[in-house]
Amino acid sequence: MNTIPMIRRACLCLALIALTVEASSTLAQNYPSKPIRIIIGFAPGGGADINARLLAPKLTEILGQPVLIENRQGAGANIAHELVAKAAPDGYTLLLTTPSVTTSMALYKKLAFDTLRDLTAVSMFSTGPLVLVVHDAVPAKNLQELIDLARSGPGVLTFGSAGTGTGQHLGGEIFKLRTKTDILHVPYKGTGPALTAVLAGEVNMSFTTIQAASPHIKGGRLRALGSAGAKRSELMPDVPTMSEAGVHGVVTEIWYGVLAPAATPREIVNLLSHAIIKTANMPEIRQRILEQGAEPVGNTAEAFGKILRDEVSQWIEVVRASGIQVE
Repeated sequence: MNTIPMIRRACLCLALIALTVEASSTLAQNYPSKPIRIIIGFAPGGGADINARLLAPKLTEILGQPVLIENRQGAGANIAHELVAKAAPDGYTLLLTTPSVTTSMALYKKLAFDTLRDLTAVSMFSTGPLVLVVHDAVPAKNLQELIDLARSGPGVLTFGSAGTGTGQHLGGEIFKLRTKTDILHVPYKGTGPALTAVLAGEVNMSFTTIQAASPHIKGGRLRALGSAGAKRSELMPDVPTMSEAGVHGVVTEIWYGVLAPAATPREIVNLLSHAIIKTANMPEIRQRILEQGAEPVGNTAEAFGKILRDEVSQWIEVVRASGIQVE
C-alpha cells in the first residue's frame, strides 16, 4: 500500500486545523471590533425585551462597541433561535431568550436547529421562579394538603395556565408527574387571564410569576403554597420551595439568558460571560431586575450550559408523559 498519499492527506488535515485555530485566535484577540446584535424572539415590552435593554447599554460600556437589540418574534421564539443557531460563530450575533429554547426541543417535532448542538451557553442574566398559588377557598394550607386533596378526587381540581406549552402549563404538568396526581389543565390566552380565572374561582390554582401574584397574596385572595425555584426567592422568602415542602424534582423558572452560535471561540464566550456577570452584579442593575419580580444571576458559560442540558432532558420527559401537543 502506498502510504505517501495518506501521509499527505493527514498533513493537509493538520494544516487546516492549525489555520482554523489560528483564525479563531486572531478573531478572539480583535474582538469586538464592530457592533454586536442581540436577537430576541419576543415583541418589544415583554420580559426578554426589558432584560435585553437593561443588559445592552452596560455591555456597550464594558466591551467598547455598540450592542444593538433586534426583535424577531414569531413561532414561539423559534425564528430567533434558528437565526442565531445558523449565524456566523464570531460573537457578533447573540441570542437573549427564555426557557423556550429548551422547551421547544420537547414540544416541536420538527425544528431547523438543535439547542444543544447548534447553540452554546454564555450566561444567564436573571431568573424568577414560578409560584404555585391557590384560590383562598381551596381547603389546602400547604402542598401536602393540596396533594391529598387532588388524590382524593382525580380530575376534580383544575389549574390554569397562559396557554398550552407555556412555562405555566409545563409547571403544572411536572407537578402532576412528580406528585402522581390528576389535575385538569385549563389553558387561557396569557398570564393575566389565567390569574384572573384563579381569582374568580374558575380554576383552583395556577403556576404564575411572583410579580403577578404578589399583590393578591398580600391581599389575601390567593395563597402561595410553594415556589418552583431552586432556592427560596428573596422577593417571597416566607414561601418554601417545592423541595422544602416535600415535592422533589419540580423546578420551573422564567429565566433570561444569552446564547451564541455553537462554534463561537471559547475566548469570546468567556469574555461575554464575564461582561454579563459584571453587569448582573451592578447595584443599579440588580435593583432594576428585582423591580421586575426577578433576581439577577450572572453565571459562567459552563454553569448555564448544564442548566440547558438538564432542562432539555426534563421537558422531554414531561412532554412525553403528559402527551402535550402544540401546532
